[in-house]
Order: sequence, then C-alpha cells, then structure tokens
Amino acid sequence: MNIKENFRILVIVAVVTLVGNLAGFKINPIEALPGMLILLGIVMLGLLLSKIIPSKLPSIVYISLIGIVLTVPGFPGSAWFTEQAGKVQFLALCTPILAYAGIASGKDLDDFKKLGWRIMVVSLFTFVGTFIGSAIIAQIVLKLTGQI
Repeated sequence: MNIKENFRILVIVAVVTLVGNLAGFKINPIEALPGMLILLGIVMLGLLLSKIIPSKLPSIVYISLIGIVLTVPGFPGSAWFTEQAGKVQFLALCTPILAYAGIASGKDLDDFKKLGWRIMVVSLFTFVGTFIGSAIIAQIVLKLTGQI
C-alpha cells in the first residue's frame, strides 16, 4: 500500500474511532480530536520512516518508538501528549481495526475452506490458549499490584 492509501484508511479508522468514543464512552469527538490527530500523526510518521529507512524493521517498531519517545516523562510536552491521547479510549480504537481485519480476512475464506477441518482445531486451540494465557497474566499482575 502506498502512503495515500494508508492515510485514507487511517482517516476512516480515526473517524469511526471518534464515533465509537462518543457512543461507548460519552467523550465528545471535538474533545478527543487532538489525541486522535496525535495518534494519526505518530502512525503516519512511523509508516514514512519504515519506507525511508533502509532496514527490515516493520513499521510497528517505528510507530512504537515514536509513541514511547513522545510520552517519556521529561520529554517536552509528554504530559500533554499523554493527556490528549488518553481521551481516545483503547476499546474505541480497537473496534474499527478489528472490523477492518475481519473484512480483510473475509476475502481469504476460499483459502480457509481448502484447509479443511484441521484449521478449525488449530484456530480453536490458538484462541483458547491466547485467552487462558491472557487471563493468567492478568490474574498475576492484578495480584501483584494488590487490585484483587
């Protein structure tokens, strides 16, 4: 995908996220807009860096590094970046991304059918294992922090 296509998709995801933020968390889209623009800028800059820098690192590495640097305490404006990005709820952000992933994987349905019943077993074990692993990690962290 080229940068223009990435930008178009990211803008659509941003708009849907702002709507989800309003519907699910009652956060005014105008109030969350600066945080969304910051996140959009971080992602676009990370995508550009992955195209410019001649390495095999995926764009998520650059995106993560930019986000980390911007929010490190002591970095100029880090408190403001964190406050603004905090107005965009994580679940509101996940909804359009997961919907897009579902649509994208739907085009591979014929390939999945060719794999037969075995892929269902592997998928089931993967989902269950991921869920149980996440629950165990969450339980340990919550116990260690005294939340439960």
